[in-house]
Amino acid sequence: MPEVSTQSRTVDVPGGSLKLSWAAVTDTGRRREVNQDAVFAAFPLFVVADGMGGHVGGEIASASTIDRLKPLAESGAVTPKAIEKALAKAVKDIAAHPEATDDGTGTTLTGVYLDTSGDAAHWVTLNIGDSRVYLVRDGSIIQITTDHSVVQELIASGRLSPEEAENHPYGNVITRAVGPSEGVTPDYVRLDVARGDRFVICSDGLTKELTDYGIRHFLDENPDPADAVQAMLDAALENGGRDNITIIVLDVGDGDVHDDDINDDTAPRSGDASGSSTAVR
Repeated sequence: MPEVSTQSRTVDVPGGSLKLSWAAVTDTGRRREVNQDAVFAAFPLFVVADGMGGHVGGEIASASTIDRLKPLAESGAVTPKAIEKALAKAVKDIAAHPEATDDGTGTTLTGVYLDTSGDAAHWVTLNIGDSRVYLVRDGSIIQITTDHSVVQELIASGRLSPEEAENHPYGNVITRAVGPSEGVTPDYVRLDVARGDRFVICSDGLTKELTDYGIRHFLDENPDPADAVQAMLDAALENGGRDNITIIVLDVGDGDVHDDDINDDTAPRSGDASGSSTAVR
């Protein structure tokens, strides 16, 4: 496994600049023969895809999706419209391999990008499936994305408790994916930018093995992103490594920033992410 390293970049935002630091890792795990996850982490886009539908099919789906999104980051033109056009192309790429894919082939996609086009910088999360984006702010860890899964629908309807969901037989069944028989419109959430924010973007290979508390523990113990992703990966493998595991840790550092543009005090709090986040289209 290649050595994990932290990358940093200072970026201009309205009113000043931000220092972003991040690290990413992906691992096959201990029970799977191949890694169907794919990851891309480069300013301004940080995303994880978890493929499904057979060894080759899942790899094709996740890799095609990431490959279609890379040019957006390289050009800096990351918008919901551009993302959805890229995903529509990825769906065609997946369908172009009928020998390895079918209607059950697809991939999750989740991540964040930094939008600096307005009067103030904002993070935008995007999500299809059950990979996740977490935000750690003011000592609290918040799951920003909502899983597109049968289990989540049962929880939302009150028919299943979160504790019961942990071992539910339909735990791996998702209700939305990037694939030949699925729509390609992600959910979006817009978030204020705050100094000290830490994002974790991960496939369910991590959340099957670590609780939210466990994720926060390893973040608290490891201020460097590379150390944090390595510690979480090691713990997930030690706990069983039942699936492919992919993790990005992204830190928002101090920089030459004006408080009017980068807000420290309007963070979504644990159990109430709606106060300073809005869906965007």
